[in-house]
Amino acid sequence: MQSLAVFCGASTGNNGVYAEAAQALGRLLAQEKITLVFGGGKVGLMGVIADSVLAAGGSAIGVIPQGLLAREVAHANLTQLHVVNTMHERKALMASLADAFVALPGGLGTFDEICEIITWNQLGILSKPCAFLNVNNYFNPLLQMFDTCVTEGFLRKERRDSLIVETDIQALLSKLKENQPLITDKWTDLKKV
Repeated sequence: MQSLAVFCGASTGNNGVYAEAAQALGRLLAQEKITLVFGGGKVGLMGVIADSVLAAGGSAIGVIPQGLLAREVAHANLTQLHVVNTMHERKALMASLADAFVALPGGLGTFDEICEIITWNQLGILSKPCAFLNVNNYFNPLLQMFDTCVTEGFLRKERRDSLIVETDIQALLSKLKENQPLITDKWTDLKKV
């Protein structure tokens, strides 16, 4: 794995453990010589992880839509910054630049981004591992929703099981490196096909 896309908040949240986790992941990425691919902002957890990667001598590639340059305040010191026109272009470029994906705590944008990549994997558009760094059990409600999707027949169990969920950063990175993405040829209701 040469690059990792990290989806996370443009806020640091109300608990310092989120920023601490972002800093620790950033340091580890630099140490492992894994390029950070992220949303390109200098605010929130996005800024925290980018600053951490850069301070440790690593590489950070940002992708930011023109319309968010001012609001998310584009990070000025990145290895590379791509300015795109739309959020769709942002996500597509991040997907092409990254070998794997991880969600850190964040809001609706973070959920949108990681769920889109999971869906692209399900549809066969991508075949790259997806993970959640479950700091402070932040993602437990979302993961429970995924379990409900399985129980109710809207998500295959093997797809849910393919998602990496870790609280330990080193273990998360190890699992991402070892992961063999699930490739399925069917995601629809087999009873009706």
